[in-house]
Amino acid sequence: MAYDGAASLPESRSSADPREQYAERAAIGLLGSLIVRDFPDGTRAVVRIVETEAYDQLDPASHTYRGRTERNRAMFGPANHAYVYSIYGMHHCINVTAGPDGFGCGALIRAAQPIEGRDVLAHHRYPASDGTLTAAQRRNLTNGPAKLCQALGIGMDLYGHDMSQPPLRIVPCGLEAGESVARTPRIGIRKAADRLRRYIIMGNPCVTPSPLNAGARDIEN
Repeated sequence: MAYDGAASLPESRSSADPREQYAERAAIGLLGSLIVRDFPDGTRAVVRIVETEAYDQLDPASHTYRGRTERNRAMFGPANHAYVYSIYGMHHCINVTAGPDGFGCGALIRAAQPIEGRDVLAHHRYPASDGTLTAAQRRNLTNGPAKLCQALGIGMDLYGHDMSQPPLRIVPCGLEAGESVARTPRIGIRKAADRLRRYIIMGNPCVTPSPLNAGARDIEN
């Protein structure tokens, strides 16, 4: 079953341009879903998405704001594909595309909770380690977009990958009983920095540490 971008958005969150809801619905709908990563050596890791951010071509903070380029072409393609990009020339981040083909939008996967294969994740995240992690290393295993990609071995070879297929796929799961979603401004951007397009599972310990978490608002408000 592939993630189809369907998630309810409260009426109070309706945007002036309804196209903005594609990315927001995707960002909300991905929370709680699993990412299953099958590695070439036969090992597997599974993480649960706990934090996302919405981006689209109407958003000045988005890579797609100025139109389609060779770098961002995947974001203008079909939904549920990987848009992988490099930051600082050494790290990677991954977005899951959303919306109709031709409209540049998607959701950045910012953080996830390890579910299966923690040792495998640690091996990729801390290759110089002997397998014994400090408390800080365990805490910071997948609580950021570049950390997550490193732990899952996500690089440019997965650019445009269909996220319904191995070796990297999303399994929709949704929230657990008692969980709720909140929104905050996004992290690490300068343009449209006040927009509430970052979504988190409230109280999850694997959400990116940020002062913004204290002011998170329930998506119904």
